[in-house]
Amino acid sequence: MIGLVLAAGAGRRLRPYTDTLPKALVPVDPEGAGTTTVLDLTLGNFAEVGLTDAAIVIGYRGEAVVERKAALEKKYGVKLYLVDNDKAETWNNAYSLWCARDILTEGVILANGDTVHPVSVEKTLLAARGQDRRIILALDTVKKLADEEMKVITDPAKGVQRITKLMDPATATGEYIGVTLIESSAAADLADALKTTFEKDPDLYYEDGYQELVNRGFTIDTAPIGDVAWVEIDNHDDLKKARGIACQY
Repeated sequence: MIGLVLAAGAGRRLRPYTDTLPKALVPVDPEGAGTTTVLDLTLGNFAEVGLTDAAIVIGYRGEAVVERKAALEKKYGVKLYLVDNDKAETWNNAYSLWCARDILTEGVILANGDTVHPVSVEKTLLAARGQDRRIILALDTVKKLADEEMKVITDPAKGVQRITKLMDPATATGEYIGVTLIESSAAADLADALKTTFEKDPDLYYEDGYQELVNRGFTIDTAPIGDVAWVEIDNHDDLKKARGIACQY
């Protein structure tokens, strides 16, 4: 099993940082000096749970990741492989994850490049493996939800039933935080569902690919992460929260 980070997005709401950097390299250290980024935190988590290899899907300002590759490998002891997303600035992340379809055959812990979270999330997912669980989503069942969150409805016997931002928050079991364990046995099914998804609409999310899988009868499981501090960075308010959280880990 290896790590996988989706780091191709532009993050336009985080300008001026993202004028020259992809979202995953926006500084989250309290001083904003760039000593710590989301990518740093994620690779550190991967290393702490024993992953020795990781792939990064790059696109927008991908050259910034290329420039830091050797230093990141040395710092975290993780061999990095870069996957190019040639449509990063025009298509959404269903296509971005599909670009890593060959990596999925290794079995991966997938992390969005804009999610600051503790290593306890990776540990929770790894502990949930087994019993023929092929895809396991990290789920926040504690947070009070609103319209923007990627909400999930689960059935205790059947796993994920619905995953979308477009639902009444009151009906949701919890929020998907952007971290997933994907077993190698799920790679082909997921790649096909992602392809169907972005061919239908290139603006769709990879979570829409998860929904496509569920609609086909594939069981996707979840693992509650407990009451932990994490944030998805979409804008400058989120970035401020991220800097407060990052210093805790």
